[in-house]
Amino acid sequence: MNILFLSSEIAPFAKSGGLADVSGALPFALKKKGADIKVMMPLYSSLQKDKYRIQKLYDNACVRMGNCEEFFSVYHTAEPEGIDVYFIEFNKYFDRNGLYDDKFSREEYKDNAYRYAFFCRAALQTAQDISFCPDIVHVNDWQTALVPYILKKKENPFFEKTQSVLTIHNIGYQGVYDASVLDYAGIDRKDFRPDAFEDYGRVNLLKGGIAFADKITTVSPKYAQEILGYPGGMGMEFLLQKRKADLTGFLNGIDTKEWNPSSDKRIKYNYDLLTFKEGKAKNKAAVQDIFYLEKTNKPLFSMIARLVSQKGVSLLADCLEPVLNTMECQIVIVGSGEAGVQDYFSSLCTKYLGKFGCYIGYQEDLAHQVEAGSDFFIMPSLYEPCGLNQMYSQVYGTLPIVRGTGGLEDTVINYDEQTGTGTGFKFYDISSKALYNTIGWANATYYDRPEHIQKMIVQAMKQDFSWNKSAELYMGLYRELYARTHE
Repeated sequence: MNILFLSSEIAPFAKSGGLADVSGALPFALKKKGADIKVMMPLYSSLQKDKYRIQKLYDNACVRMGNCEEFFSVYHTAEPEGIDVYFIEFNKYFDRNGLYDDKFSREEYKDNAYRYAFFCRAALQTAQDISFCPDIVHVNDWQTALVPYILKKKENPFFEKTQSVLTIHNIGYQGVYDASVLDYAGIDRKDFRPDAFEDYGRVNLLKGGIAFADKITTVSPKYAQEILGYPGGMGMEFLLQKRKADLTGFLNGIDTKEWNPSSDKRIKYNYDLLTFKEGKAKNKAAVQDIFYLEKTNKPLFSMIARLVSQKGVSLLADCLEPVLNTMECQIVIVGSGEAGVQDYFSSLCTKYLGKFGCYIGYQEDLAHQVEAGSDFFIMPSLYEPCGLNQMYSQVYGTLPIVRGTGGLEDTVINYDEQTGTGTGFKFYDISSKALYNTIGWANATYYDRPEHIQKMIVQAMKQDFSWNKSAELYMGLYRELYARTHE
């Protein structure tokens, strides 16, 4: 079965968030299941072509966009996992210092609708140019959501039997832009209506994808339920209710080669189920050195996240000092985002020297080390389609503290004080008090029931978060769609 997989970002080539991690790992898992898969993404100027042996395939490819023809180049690599990855080079749109916004001013590019409408049509043109006729085109989020519409309109007989799957990674990002893009994108004015692309006079690209995709998936079963209603659907719930029969939630997996404490080259000390006590203690000491914390065996809590509202940073900000003032523990935070939140967390480093530390920004090596050295991982998201860090944490024997929403509800087993089982600690109310109490619950368990903590760590590290199961579910969905046009 031929699968064309389109994404605006793919790890390790370009990454702004979890979409890149999924787009880097899922195609490899699908290939192992027997899919003939080709992946495409834009060639951003930040890409390290030499590092990944990205070489030009051909020049002067052409695609019609509205009343004009756009000429672009195509690059290719099979690094690092043996997957054919094709890159669309078009400097007018992709020779910039950020993916979706200016990395210095943080202002979103005003022509994003044009950029990704072009990418959608250029990717399909490239598939035809290399004579790869896909049975399924799998698109991801608003940036590639125009493709199901193009296919449904039967503009090109080359794709006559091609079906589409749209995965919604985060419905909070919908690609809503000025309607001036309609002609350039090739969207018929008849389809600029409330049950398709129209959104209060503007174009909503994700909405159009939902309306025209053959199947729609989300990244966890719980999130698939949440987006069918208010507020989870974020304005899309009525359209999703219409497409309910075609909506499914498949849990994301994680890259178990990249995230494996027994072989992780980014951490100071490797460990496994037999050596985690010593290994985590040594890694905790390394984290304490990095953040100038006291060398102590007090529980170490951490948070690695974008410091934005969705991640529940206001809940943590409101209860952080009460926790530090009343509990015997240490806390570290890694991330960047809203300026006010960054400034507040930074200001506490001096006030609580030895007990609290933060790093504003993101470093992959540091993220791995913090996961390995922490006892607990704080993830109080207001909503979380799937989440990856709570899965990384469990694999590393770091027990997550989460709000039971989306993928957090699906992947974390709440602690049972009677049996000592579970893989983390859950709360449900969107309040700083609920987070404070749950941190206190974990902290007390650390001191009062250490045998339960050890039992939970073993249970957590045994969890299977690989892509194997989800890849098989996707293959089943592909086969269902394939049968529609090949009976």
